[in-house]
Amino acid sequence: MLLDVNVTFGAVLAVLLALAASVVALAHLGRARDTLFAGARAAVQLVAVSLVIGWVVRSVPLLLCFLLLMYAVAVRTAGRRVVPAPGRGWWWAGVPIAAAVAPVVLALVVTGLVPVKGITLVPVTGILVGGALTATVLAGRRALDELKTRRGEVEAGLAIGLVEREARLEVARKAAADALLPGMDQTRTVGLVTLPGAFVGMLLGGASPLHAGAVQLFVLIALLAVQAVAAATTLELVARGRISRESGEGEPTPGRSG
Repeated sequence: MLLDVNVTFGAVLAVLLALAASVVALAHLGRARDTLFAGARAAVQLVAVSLVIGWVVRSVPLLLCFLLLMYAVAVRTAGRRVVPAPGRGWWWAGVPIAAAVAPVVLALVVTGLVPVKGITLVPVTGILVGGALTATVLAGRRALDELKTRRGEVEAGLAIGLVEREARLEVARKAAADALLPGMDQTRTVGLVTLPGAFVGMLLGGASPLHAGAVQLFVLIALLAVQAVAAATTLELVARGRISRESGEGEPTPGRSG
């Protein structure tokens, strides 16, 4: 066992969470209560999932419902991060996540690499959904921030004859590409800087180092594919005006968005 779950474990977690919240407050990085809430929420959710997962894996319908719940939470989270009120179109965040994750999971199931069993399908899908969520949020936020900062360049593009989609793409594409950096860095440095969870978990479960490494490599490559699709789809939605922070925008401007 990697960690003993006891009173000391709980005390250390509480101290670390308090430290994180204190640093956030002192450095004015946001609201300390958000950090405390995130930690407390994570604890409650993990306890709940630990209790439910053993029941869910026994039934395929329940398993599918659980996966849909994971997806719905990811969509809501991404939408709120990318398009805060009073913006419109947050529900479009579900498109890049689904477009990225669904084909990969389907391919894994059809080829038999991942059986339709909760003990395998849930963590694999969760990792992929999490990667797509991160890429969607980063690509969406960076693209929208860039469009706001460089609005004059978008107008200049329109002035020389570009349709609005093309003008937005020219400005936002490089910024949205930054969403791929965390995944790229993790893949490039795996084994040298970090030993990711899948690798460590399999070693603790008794797998050989070679088998654990193969599984971790599979996860990393799958994440690269998922994050690339999610970022590209998010950029396209932003360029078409489907995702916007302006309350008056949720659809592209007629005749200008290509």
